[in-house]
Amino acid sequence: MTGSRYLLETDNLKLLVECGLYQERELSHRNWDPFPVPPRELDAILLTHAHLDHCGLIPKLVAEGFRGKIYCTAATSEVTQIILLDSARLQEEDAAFKKRRHERERRKGPYPEIPLYTVDDANASFQLFSPVKYGEVVQIGDGVKATFHDIGHVLGSSAIKVTVSQEGEQRTIVFSGDIGREDKPILRDPSVFTEVDYVLVESTYGDRQHKESADTGDSLATIVNSTWKRGGNIIVPSFALQRSQEILYHLNNLLIENRIPHLMVFLDSPMAIRITEVFKRHTELFDKEMSRLVSSNRSPFDFPGLKMVQTADESKSLNHILGTIMIIAGSGMCTGGRIKHHLVTNISRRQSTILFTGYQAFGTLGRHIVDGAKKVRILGKHYPVKAKIAQIHGFSSHADRYELLQWLSELKRPPRRVFVVHGETKAARQFGQFLSQKTNWDVSVPEYGEEVYLV
Repeated sequence: MTGSRYLLETDNLKLLVECGLYQERELSHRNWDPFPVPPRELDAILLTHAHLDHCGLIPKLVAEGFRGKIYCTAATSEVTQIILLDSARLQEEDAAFKKRRHERERRKGPYPEIPLYTVDDANASFQLFSPVKYGEVVQIGDGVKATFHDIGHVLGSSAIKVTVSQEGEQRTIVFSGDIGREDKPILRDPSVFTEVDYVLVESTYGDRQHKESADTGDSLATIVNSTWKRGGNIIVPSFALQRSQEILYHLNNLLIENRIPHLMVFLDSPMAIRITEVFKRHTELFDKEMSRLVSSNRSPFDFPGLKMVQTADESKSLNHILGTIMIIAGSGMCTGGRIKHHLVTNISRRQSTILFTGYQAFGTLGRHIVDGAKKVRILGKHYPVKAKIAQIHGFSSHADRYELLQWLSELKRPPRRVFVVHGETKAARQFGQFLSQKTNWDVSVPEYGEEVYLV
């Protein structure tokens, strides 16, 4: 399950690690439930990274009385503020839409026709952010320290090691956040830990192994070149954080190597553009290869032919350009945003390619398309699917079950217990069994709301 929130209570303080929003429809009621602890009683929040399922309830917590500090890296702070403002606007729009619909249908829904939180609530939370550096020891309160370690998932993402000292005893707890993968572009490889008492490890891909596929750059080059020869467009549904920037990275390399035509590339996502600006400000977080590109004036965020599309009118004008172009737009699963308008123009063109670079959840428009639907409904109308549908699997920024095992295997001694968290129920349970069989460690998969005493 997503929507991570972990309450760590000591003799002297109450600390919340993560404050995530549930995005699954069947679990959305949890976003409205009262917090188990009154927000004003919480001393601080530790935040691993900027995805909504880790940060998306912060404005609600603040609106209900939280006044402590929110500790995270500077990059996470900047990206989180972009994402929370967008989420707040969507909350307001969704509440207004539901109110009009319910009035028209003369009925009431299960929740008040008000936003979960507002833009004002989001803005009010930003003054509480307190950026920290990787490796810096932060004194959270009496007897509690925290250090943030680069985990290689998205820009600024962290695993957090919390050290608790009380009654003459000391215990260390690692909260993994979302664990990245080795040898991914732009970011450094995930940090590892060798000594820890307790671990809370994510399990997003704990029930599977990533598909082996051709080199990501090779696959992208093949798709671009074949579409160019047909005279069509390449339409890429993409997520604003990390995925869009990685696509630009691979395109830049292919252009430097002259492996693809020098076509126009449009990043048609105001949020992705704002997040890309955060990337530009935090070059200290780049790996060696990315740093080399930037220092040689070959940044993937400024290559010739790359255009940033801000306004809706600019976005609409892209559909009148003749010749092959690439359009990268949100949302990544085609559930909303500008990508739908580009699909309307291109999905029935045999010359064009719809390129998916991320997981498509069950029931989404993106999933229908990649599963081979012959006709899809977009913006209220049905369109035959005639474009070529392509998918590259090498972009995933989540460690799979074997990569999670490898990350944990860096521990020099068995931890007192490993808690498998942050994954769909099936994935968490399967990874818990897998980890227990492979290590013989004490492994548990806690239930929602479960309390555990750490000795």
